[in-house]
Amino acid sequence: MRAVFMGTPEFAVSSLKAIYDHGDEVVLVVSQPDKPKGRGYVMTPSEVKTFALEHGSEVITPKTLKDGEVIEKLKSVNADIFIVTAYGKILPQAVLDIPPMGCVNVHASLLPQWRGAAPINRAVMNGDEKGGVTLMYMDSGMDTGDIISKREVEIPFDCDAGRYHDMLATAGYELLTEFLDLCGRGEPIPREKQDSSAATYAQKITGEDCFIDFSRSGKEIYNRIRGLLPFPGPYFLLDGKRIKVKKAELSDGSGTPGEIISFEKGIEIACGEGSIIIKSLCPEGKSVTDAASFLRGHRLEKGKTVNG
Repeated sequence: MRAVFMGTPEFAVSSLKAIYDHGDEVVLVVSQPDKPKGRGYVMTPSEVKTFALEHGSEVITPKTLKDGEVIEKLKSVNADIFIVTAYGKILPQAVLDIPPMGCVNVHASLLPQWRGAAPINRAVMNGDEKGGVTLMYMDSGMDTGDIISKREVEIPFDCDAGRYHDMLATAGYELLTEFLDLCGRGEPIPREKQDSSAATYAQKITGEDCFIDFSRSGKEIYNRIRGLLPFPGPYFLLDGKRIKVKKAELSDGSGTPGEIISFEKGIEIACGEGSIIIKSLCPEGKSVTDAASFLRGHRLEKGKTVNG
């Protein structure tokens, strides 16, 4: 089978690997343009582009899929199917109509739950106990296409978004491999309409999402913290400077929301209900450190309030 693959971040690499490992022909890879990264703002290719070039695949990085030359390029490779994972843009109808076997997408949720840009973060932030991946046929909507198959994944209470990401990447590899097996045997592909009345949406993560509001319950804050780790990272303010939280635990302490109430096991901060113990953190402009090391260099006292 001849496939065009579209994807950009690390999560999509496992899907591309599944196609290579299955022995299907990747006739073209489409990824987002290189972006400046790091302190030096060096132009850096996406993880998918890097992986594809290492495997000898042709890669294009168009700014838009609506360009006539790009559409002609996609037509010219005579692919049977387009496989998409976390590409980053909705495919226009002119692209969806190209492959005879259609366009399929590996999405990081159990659709119709968590349609949209940030399903991994939102599931953990919401405290979901289970999630998974869905393989679906693509249409012109945002993650609204017919479902081919799903793979459920448990989300442990101590699991952050980074760990959950890796679990879903593995599940996506397995799900896509099963689909490629079906295609290879010429068997009918399952197709089930989504129940849009049950849909929830995973909005893009913003800076506002990352600010820790200690008036919320400890459980809500704990879920938010782990749902934002390792990136983009939750933070609070201490003496007007950002303190990024790198590791935290849920506890049952009490006090005024935002009040530092203990240093016994870390920096314990009272919430609207319960408390959060900061175990590891990154002060603004500094390196990551554990709470004990931070306290040795900063004179904090019980009763001090953060975010003030």
